[in-house]
Amino acid sequence: MAQQTLTPTDTTDPVNAQSRIALLVRTMRIRQWVKNVFVLSPLLFSKHLLDGEIVLYAVAGFFLFSLIASAVYILNDIVDAATDRLHPVKRTRPIASGALPASTAGAFIGVLVPVVLILAWLLHHHFALVLLGYFLLNVVYSYSLKKAVIIDVMTIAASFVLRIVAGAVVIDVPISEWLLICTSLLALFLGFSKRRHEITILVDDAHVHRPVLMEYSTYFLDQMISLVTASTLICYILYTVADETVAKFGKGLIYTVPFVLYGLFRYYYLVHQKQTGGDPTSEFLSDRPLLANVFLWGLTVVFIIYMS
Repeated sequence: MAQQTLTPTDTTDPVNAQSRIALLVRTMRIRQWVKNVFVLSPLLFSKHLLDGEIVLYAVAGFFLFSLIASAVYILNDIVDAATDRLHPVKRTRPIASGALPASTAGAFIGVLVPVVLILAWLLHHHFALVLLGYFLLNVVYSYSLKKAVIIDVMTIAASFVLRIVAGAVVIDVPISEWLLICTSLLALFLGFSKRRHEITILVDDAHVHRPVLMEYSTYFLDQMISLVTASTLICYILYTVADETVAKFGKGLIYTVPFVLYGLFRYYYLVHQKQTGGDPTSEFLSDRPLLANVFLWGLTVVFIIYMS
């Protein structure tokens, strides 16, 4: 019988490679892409929702912005790995748990960001600059600004404003000041609610997970939340009755105010009565009354804008 020749074992583990790809996809937090619908808001309010070519540009902008946002999520997980291990929920994330090496995640960022920026540049030069600005802002946030009280939440709000700017730039339409103001106030509302949730759920260990939480208290955050809640509502009401709004869309948008009021109150209820609010995306997707309210608001806005 012929003797079998032993060959060197292939060191490449396809199962492990597939596992790492799956972990990278998980770390990208694709579910959080819901936040990037703000990129599409200029498309809606510019009355180009039925223009096929412009819609394609807007959708391409949405996906590119979502990819750069995913790069930011991965960076945050790398920077916060040590503190995430102390968090009851975040400790299960791939990088914090040790399932995904930080070096692999970092290399992925090094490939993803340049590719996205090149594609964005081909789509619209200014759009690429906005994406670059968003990424750099969040790099600074991850290493520095998240440690500065109030500035940390304002930086989150600025990130949402950049979503609006990106959405307007990519389809080359004017940026509505009202949209920027309403978005920034809403983002402040969500940001302060997130900080309150972190203090509530982590209790005495809150400052260990996020040092800036030492500078916050539930009383202070409740005051901030109340302030931006009222400001958001007032700003939206003023927008619906502003001369330029009425001239462009008619007087119908005033009838969407109850949806905004209920949405703010419902989220406020979830934060205070249900002790949630740590993840706005999860709240939006899991709370049926809130989801139905947003859907009805959007449907009503589309009807008013495009039937006026």
